[in-house]
Amino acid sequence: MTRLSVNINKIATLRNARGGNMPDVTKAALDCERFGAQGITVHPRPDQRHIRYSDVLEIRPLVQTEFNIEGNPIPEFRDLVCKVVPDQVTLVPDARDAITSNAGWDTISNREFLSSICSGFKALGIRVSIFVDPDPAMVEGAAICGADRVELYTAAYAAGYATDPEKAVKPYLRAAQAARACGLGLNAGHDLNLQNLAYFLHTIPWTDEVSIGHAIICDALYMGLEKTIGAYLAEIRKK
Repeated sequence: MTRLSVNINKIATLRNARGGNMPDVTKAALDCERFGAQGITVHPRPDQRHIRYSDVLEIRPLVQTEFNIEGNPIPEFRDLVCKVVPDQVTLVPDARDAITSNAGWDTISNREFLSSICSGFKALGIRVSIFVDPDPAMVEGAAICGADRVELYTAAYAAGYATDPEKAVKPYLRAAQAARACGLGLNAGHDLNLQNLAYFLHTIPWTDEVSIGHAIICDALYMGLEKTIGAYLAEIRKK
């Protein structure tokens, strides 16, 4: 079954807005696991406006499921990853001032850099996933760089789903087929929610993992965190 990794960044955003330790980000991560999530994702950014590097150091030893760190592999990020040795690192080309991730890597023009990063992390036993747009050429480029998986950036799918689901998912199916042909694992994330998740996974059932944060936290405001995670797991099982 496709695994659900819960991105807890928005919980940290709420905490940071007020200061102190409410909500407790570490407790939230462990609760997500207890409620059935099969992974925890964090995406520390240089300005530490949500998840902080100190959070990552605190959470890592406590997580019992898969621990995934996302981010742009700037030197500080690389040092953090090497220190905590997550199960998976997802390389995302977000700018320092990006509000949220908004594009995948050009794995062709950045081949030398990404190959070096992949090699270094894999030497530590870390699975490496590269965040890409739904373009078979970029997927194939990720394989050449030495990645173990790609994560498809699903914002365009989510935007087009309401009007034409079949059209919206077509580029993702082609990219997913390219990943399978290259021997790459497949992750997906960004703007996936209770409305569009099951269709995506029904179309691409070999998806290994979905990483979802913003939608889960929004739904949890009304449903509670435990029921929300249960609802997402139910959508995944529909595939």
